[in-house]
Amino acid sequence: MRLIVEDLACVRGGRRVFRGVSCTVGAGEALLVTGPNGAGKTSFLRLMAGLLRPAAGSIRLEGHASDVPIGCAAHFVGHLDGVKGALSAAENLAFVRRLAGDGSDDVATALAQLGLAPLASFPARELSAGQRRRLALARLLVASRPLWLVDEPTAALDAEGQAIFKTLAEAHLSGGGMLVATTHAPLRFSQSRDIELGGDRR
Repeated sequence: MRLIVEDLACVRGGRRVFRGVSCTVGAGEALLVTGPNGAGKTSFLRLMAGLLRPAAGSIRLEGHASDVPIGCAAHFVGHLDGVKGALSAAENLAFVRRLAGDGSDDVATALAQLGLAPLASFPARELSAGQRRRLALARLLVASRPLWLVDEPTAALDAEGQAIFKTLAEAHLSGGGMLVATTHAPLRFSQSRDIELGGDRR
């Protein structure tokens, strides 16, 4: 499977954010998207996830059914944690698992891998920012998708949490998965490369 982006352009609120972006991501590879604030890093991920429509260019996933949107093959974890505060940590993951309907890691295993097992019954609103970020990342484990799209994955995470994410991501890549992540912090994987957005690319 291979993700191919060709001559991509993004317009938000009538302003051209970037244009002329091309890249490929193969099975087992990570693409790290860098650039200053406002360069369009989050918009780039949202385009990949099918949440925004490109102003120009194309995004396609070779080896994926052409009549199924790329978003159906992807997990998108945004900069905001997106968890439901009234539900417990375990209930948040159970909801995602039921929605995805596949045989990935069970809820207890995912919580344990992110160091959240003791907090399984806690309402998400009572978790710290770092714990909520870990919970958001745990969603990657309860529903299998070949493409992970993660916006600032290490934001709010302590050193232990950052190490956990790197381990999980490496396992995903070693299994033939793909990762596209925006980052301001140093972030490297065994098979990774960078693309820098800098406003209006020509």
